[in-house]
Amino acid sequence: MRWRVIALVSLVVNLALAAVWLSVTRQRTAFAAAAAAAAAAQATNAPATTNVVVRRQYFTWQDIESPDFSTYVANLRQIACPEQTIRDILIAEVNTLYSRRRAVELVTPEQQWWRSQPDANVLRAALAKFRELEAQRRGLLTGLLGTNWETGDLVGLPRPSRPGVVLDGPVLGALSSEVKQALENVSLNSQDRMQAYLDTQRSANKTPDPVELAKLRQQTRNELAHVLSPPELEEYLLRYSQDANNLRTEFGQLRFFSPTPDEFRGVFRATDTLDQRIQLLADATDPNSLAARKALEDQRENAIKITLGPKRYEEYRLLHDPIYQDAVATAQQAGTPEAAQTIYAVNLATQSETNRIRRDTSLTAEQKAIELKRVELEQLQANTVAAGQDLPPEPPPPPPLPIQPKKVPVLGPGDSLATMAAMYGLPESAIKAANPKVDFRRLKPGMSITIPPSPFSSSPSQ
Repeated sequence: MRWRVIALVSLVVNLALAAVWLSVTRQRTAFAAAAAAAAAAQATNAPATTNVVVRRQYFTWQDIESPDFSTYVANLRQIACPEQTIRDILIAEVNTLYSRRRAVELVTPEQQWWRSQPDANVLRAALAKFRELEAQRRGLLTGLLGTNWETGDLVGLPRPSRPGVVLDGPVLGALSSEVKQALENVSLNSQDRMQAYLDTQRSANKTPDPVELAKLRQQTRNELAHVLSPPELEEYLLRYSQDANNLRTEFGQLRFFSPTPDEFRGVFRATDTLDQRIQLLADATDPNSLAARKALEDQRENAIKITLGPKRYEEYRLLHDPIYQDAVATAQQAGTPEAAQTIYAVNLATQSETNRIRRDTSLTAEQKAIELKRVELEQLQANTVAAGQDLPPEPPPPPPLPIQPKKVPVLGPGDSLATMAAMYGLPESAIKAANPKVDFRRLKPGMSITIPPSPFSSSPSQ
């Protein structure tokens, strides 16, 4: 705000100088008129009485200020306001105007406090609107001050040394500048208190106490309640409170549960007070406090159930199970989200069978691996059918290997062509044809005999 003070002080000084100049000019004119009247009376020998009353002429800022910026500039120049002061005042006024417009007209992802992930379409629209307003702001200043107005910009856009909360949207964006400044002060004081506590704990090598953190946040809430009306306070808490952040995280971890604004607001209203009470019991160890915390947590769960209604609550409850989340993901990828429940049942059965196999001490590690692979394949097939898709065709059997003749040794004197033919189920002629250089009447142990493939089998002779 220092630039506004400098600009106003400069303006007040110039206005005072202008007022003095006007006063002196009027006095000189009045005295000149009185002297002329006296001279005329003496010339006509008529008695003349002169009664001159000199009044200071006052004017207010409203006489200069105008909603039309061109008129505003002309008024400032008429009272001989320095050009640099005019530039500073005008830039500050235009920046303030467009700051209000950005706060009210931009719909940013941060305003969608019910979403755990920002909407990319909203972000693109907000950027486009921001560029449009920025182009209008710069065009207006260029039209009023010329193309080189930025070279003399001593004020420019505010550049706070500490970032505060963003107060935009239809509720927070419409707040008066006084209320926004009060909110900024509350926010910065809250940050200072929180940081001082964390620094103290760190210096003492202690972990921050969640109960103390909850008390600090409650102090900030009490200060906010003195600045904002109940609807404004709720809007602020929906965007910036720890409870709302925790709720967004909880919904985001469910992956496929996207609450509507009304659902998020309703759950926040139903759980906010309970969450604050639960946080104050965060480090409780005595039985009574533990029982009180459990009762509050049960009450919180029931409040969510009532707020969401039976159907949405069942979906909310199931999505806390990673197996159900996987089922929903599979169903959505297949384009059949309605199959999620069936796939979930298959996944539960698979999980049960997998646990049974792993606990079975009668199976070796290799056998367990084979059984687990079988269960995995059956799960894949069942989910494919549940999603309304066709099973992939069975792969064709591999082509039979070409049957090659094999060499066998003559084992003893009893081996003959007849015994070999009987042993391998081949005609004697086939064995003789495969061994044209062997005299089967003179077989000796250790000789190598080629046994041809059997014409009655598709596999090699054994």
